[in-house]
Amino acid sequence: MQKLISIDLKADFGFFRKPDTNSTVNFSFNIIHKPALLGILGAVIGLDGYKELGKLPAYYDALKNIKVGIQPLYHDKGNFRKTVIKYSNTIGYANKGGPFLTEEAVLINPAYRIYLLLEVEDFNQKKLFEFLKEGKAEYLPYFGKNECSAWVENFEENYPVEKNVFNGESFEIKSIFSKSIFSKSIVVKDSLADNGDDFTDIDIDFINSENPFVYFERLPLKFDEAPLLQYKLEPFSFTTGKMKPHVRLPNLFRIQPNQYVQLF
Repeated sequence: MQKLISIDLKADFGFFRKPDTNSTVNFSFNIIHKPALLGILGAVIGLDGYKELGKLPAYYDALKNIKVGIQPLYHDKGNFRKTVIKYSNTIGYANKGGPFLTEEAVLINPAYRIYLLLEVEDFNQKKLFEFLKEGKAEYLPYFGKNECSAWVENFEENYPVEKNVFNGESFEIKSIFSKSIFSKSIVVKDSLADNGDDFTDIDIDFINSENPFVYFERLPLKFDEAPLLQYKLEPFSFTTGKMKPHVRLPNLFRIQPNQYVQLF
């Protein structure tokens, strides 16, 4: 049996490190991504993390099939404020002849509503459901770094499991969403065009939309296969606009009348 739930994840600071840097400055993904989220869920139920070079952690193998949706909260047009923190690392193996200096662009007050489609017959997913509902965690969750401790609140389970059910009206996608996960391209435009894909182009209506925007970010979706285990990046979007009635994106689950989240 499937159960669609949501929780709010919040922290004072967060740092989801990007694999690329600019000189000594390390940057963070703005929106929490699925591999990082699975690490937090694994910490909640006490699954092991990284232990062996070139091998994925136990939590990833156990939870990677969970479908997730991610909705940024308390943001500015999809963005969270950032501040640059400078560090001096004096550990011997980290430097040659002097302190190693580095900087990190850290997120301030990142918050997300996380949607999870759980198979409650699965041992780990059933345990995750129970722990989240009871507000328990085996290990302290954090947003990318130990010092960025996070907390869970606002557990909700009263969602129907209704996939791709539409009523012919404009609708909102409350989460980040992607078309390229399921087809080859993503197009955001003002008119419909037939490009041969299985799904229509994204056609957004900003009429009566407060603070209209469309936010884009390439986010890790999963890890590539061993031995490199690098992030596989996919383009995601997030908007306050409404999708016009003809728009059809896959894996949309209805959470309220004319409100959907995409699970991936």
